[in-house]
Amino acid sequence: MKLISTGSSGAALWLLLHCCQIARTVGQKSDSALTVVENTAVREAGSADKEAEVTADEDGDFEVVQPTDNWQTLKAGQAVPAGSHVRLNLQTGQREIRLGKEQLKYWPQEHRETKTDQGTISADELKQALKKMENLIPIMKRLLDQFKNSNLTTELKLSLLLDLEYLVHQVDNAQSLCSMGGLQLVVEGLNSTDFRLQETSAFVLGAAASSNPMVQVKALESGALQTLLVILATAQPLRVKKKVLFAVASLLRNFPYAQRHFLSHGGLQVLSELFRADGGGVLRIRIVTMLYDMISEKELISQAGLDQAPDATHEEQVQQYSKVSMQEELLEKGWCTLVPQMLESTEHDYREKALRALLAMAPMCLDKYRSDRSLLSSLLTLRDQYQEMVESEIIGEENSYFAEIAELINALQVKMK
Repeated sequence: MKLISTGSSGAALWLLLHCCQIARTVGQKSDSALTVVENTAVREAGSADKEAEVTADEDGDFEVVQPTDNWQTLKAGQAVPAGSHVRLNLQTGQREIRLGKEQLKYWPQEHRETKTDQGTISADELKQALKKMENLIPIMKRLLDQFKNSNLTTELKLSLLLDLEYLVHQVDNAQSLCSMGGLQLVVEGLNSTDFRLQETSAFVLGAAASSNPMVQVKALESGALQTLLVILATAQPLRVKKKVLFAVASLLRNFPYAQRHFLSHGGLQVLSELFRADGGGVLRIRIVTMLYDMISEKELISQAGLDQAPDATHEEQVQQYSKVSMQEELLEKGWCTLVPQMLESTEHDYREKALRALLAMAPMCLDKYRSDRSLLSSLLTLRDQYQEMVESEIIGEENSYFAEIAELINALQVKMK
């Protein structure tokens, strides 16, 4: 493997370690549509696109947790449907799950409606579903051959890219995209003068790289990350920047080498300028979620070492994440005072994401928090507001969500004392 960076051995070693953990499931993302929470591997909090080996019990059934609209605690060894929203609860240290947007889009309707007390899905049921799947590689090859046609109109290129985006959600298809030279075509699309091609190319890249370490490495080799950062740093339509942020997040997720590359190329500076310029907050929530994910990943790796005897793989992961140093840059680029601004939003989701990020950043930002009068005032106001909502007659999921936000506020106030 030859990387464009002098640190190619770092990415190669990361890929080898990552593949050792998922070697028996690479290429089967859509086949199993399940994720296992293992004792020996740490998955990203806040996203559920991770793949791991799915094992059957003695009766041939999978031990599956069925997500709902409410958070549930995940236990070691439990399998979850792909696309679920998984997070790290910073108060309890436990990983939790609930239904995610991607799950609602891709997971069969009958499983979404399954109650949580029905904890198994038949292996035969999954096998029958796999039999209906056709070999999509020839289709992908035909799409790429068509895309290479220099006489193709922009509209047709956009249509072909959207078809590719649908296909590359499967791990093996995304890897085939690389082997067929399609990834390079997608990266070239990022440099197009037509913002529609930039937007759709970023969409395809993000889908292909999501939870796919081999594609992440190839994308990094191609210089895609630098191109994405340039797009974010220049004047572009909002719709383009949304898709580009998605692609950047997919490239960085669980890839410490890429995160180091991102930091060394001024990634946090680019994001801080984008954050300040985004008055509507549409980009802010994506940026803050990305920062939270990066910080949480490193924390999860550290926690995994407390739950089990250290091994060579985990020690290497710890070593690689130790080289991803965000503390100084977070302080220097003003993130300790930028993130609190999201609490001014009237959107509950924005506030929740901001509070989670503030808690994750607390070890490095506490002094800034304590001297930020605006933050202190916002927390007091929001605490009373959400406490009143919780104590009202509202019942059901919405009330539970408000209680969750109130707990985040209390946790942050405790840390700030």
